[in-house]
Amino acid sequence: MCGIAGAVSWAADREILDEPAVMAMAEAMRARGPDGEGLYRDDRALLAHRRLSIIDLAGGAQPMSTPDGAITVVFNGEIYNFVELHARLAALGHRFATRSDTEVILHAYRQWGGRCVEQLDGMFAFAVWDKPRGELVLARDRFGKKPLYYYQRPGALVFASTLTALLAHPRVPRALDDRALAEYLGLEYVVAPNTILRDVRKVEAAHVVVASARGISASRYWQLRVGGARPASEAAVIEELSGRLTAAVRRRLVADVPLGVFLSGGIDSSLVTAFAARERSGIRTFSVRFTDPSFDESKYAREVAAHLGTTHVEDELSIAQAANIVETLGDILDEPVGDGSIVPTAMLSRFVRRHVTVALGGDGGDELFAGYPTYLAHKLAGALGPLRRLAGAGRYLAELLPVSHDNFSFDFKLKKLLLGLDAPPDERNYVWLGAMPRAVVDELLGGEHDIYAAARARYHEGQGSHLERVLYQDVGLYMCHSVLAKVDRASMASSLEVRAPLLDTAFAEYAASLPLDYKLRGRVGKYILKQLALRHLPRAIVMRPKKGFGMPIGRWLREDLRALSNDVLLGSNSLAAAGRLRRPVVERMLREHGDGVADHRQRLWTLLVLELWRARHGGIT
Repeated sequence: MCGIAGAVSWAADREILDEPAVMAMAEAMRARGPDGEGLYRDDRALLAHRRLSIIDLAGGAQPMSTPDGAITVVFNGEIYNFVELHARLAALGHRFATRSDTEVILHAYRQWGGRCVEQLDGMFAFAVWDKPRGELVLARDRFGKKPLYYYQRPGALVFASTLTALLAHPRVPRALDDRALAEYLGLEYVVAPNTILRDVRKVEAAHVVVASARGISASRYWQLRVGGARPASEAAVIEELSGRLTAAVRRRLVADVPLGVFLSGGIDSSLVTAFAARERSGIRTFSVRFTDPSFDESKYAREVAAHLGTTHVEDELSIAQAANIVETLGDILDEPVGDGSIVPTAMLSRFVRRHVTVALGGDGGDELFAGYPTYLAHKLAGALGPLRRLAGAGRYLAELLPVSHDNFSFDFKLKKLLLGLDAPPDERNYVWLGAMPRAVVDELLGGEHDIYAAARARYHEGQGSHLERVLYQDVGLYMCHSVLAKVDRASMASSLEVRAPLLDTAFAEYAASLPLDYKLRGRVGKYILKQLALRHLPRAIVMRPKKGFGMPIGRWLREDLRALSNDVLLGSNSLAAAGRLRRPVVERMLREHGDGVADHRQRLWTLLVLELWRARHGGIT
């Protein structure tokens, strides 16, 4: 894994083509690439690279150019089909000097131009500078595993893997975007191509952006299709999934550095571990053990490791240790993401990096196979029909329940359910998943704000039944902008590369195409994935209830983080002090949560992450 950055000016703009500034951008990503750095320069372009060496340790240095210097690439990620592409391109007459996947991109671009992304299977973000054509091509992988940001002004463009790095260039503006701020408060993240900053964009997943003196354009090169024709038989589906997952895991075990697997004891990571253990006997697996039993799943990870014969390594962490990492979130998150599981993911990554450089994970299983409890809630909402109109009265009664800060406590789940029951179908999922409903965002910011515009657009872009559209929503919104962003930032903060076999293109496309009842059958989510898992794992592991990788955020905000959250959310440099948020509303949330009369955990956490991020970047307003 690496960090890329650069600046291009078609008018030789000296303010943009500032070598110290571009090198500062690269230096801001040292954790993403601690093993080396490089710089390319010509009269219109600067391209910088920080390298985390994974494949071809000696020969994969970047920026990498064609022998004639016409085309140069900087690349972050892994191309899993690079061996096959190398052979295809060699047969077409291309001559290679290394065995790196970076050089494969270079030759693929020369062969197919910007459409080369259609041939690449992996996780990637790259920039190609085509000097003869005067074009800069930016591209991002199908699911958006690897980030890529840019700032454009007339005749010039600056780009970087992270927003933090982009802001190291002094010419990049730093003003908050009002619409993005409202969307962040509602959803816990900002949906691409927008960012939290008014003048900065991020390349969308499965998109190519082409910039030149003539302007800039973006195009999508791939789209996931959810739902399809019924397969021949359940047994045939299991065999097909098994074959595709075998190939996906095998490709992701290719590395010239130590490699292991995240193992939480949940079905997704356990299934990935089972397939990895078949390929590599005694493979190392990693988990964390929390001293708070409400959040600890380590015994399940140990059971899976013993069953599969892996070399299992475990680290014990206290909840107090976890709380201490919160103050560093401004450094870990280069754009605000309000998912509290960033904390244990960052701690796990820090621990795992002491042992290996690459880890396989189980991301993608919930979104592809309907694993979240919200999918059952959607079925319930459909079954209630007109009775959903009674949700308002139910919300009033639910507020009378005592507040609990346990993981997935009953009162938390009930209040969430009632909050979204009577919402429009194309918004309901994100009323449930988001941090704040529209009314609370409006109260905080003043005025009216359409925080669900991206959710509605994604829903109506999908096809099929309501639940199939919701799955499509989750892949493009929650998974891309929250789950994958969280994993990328948390792992790269410790220079750890994480690979997701369940998001292999061939596996994911087949999984997505399956009929809904192969995913959610009755009350059983991930139905067909569990049938596959039963061939490799103990039934007690496969069928146990989903727990999630959480932290006691509600309790922290009342106890360990109470002073910090009050200081950060109401201090002289806060958005409340600047008048961007209504101070009385923030004060009320803090008071009610601190006194235990209301549960504002998600709302306060989302605000806290935003303010910690602002503090890290000089109090952006």
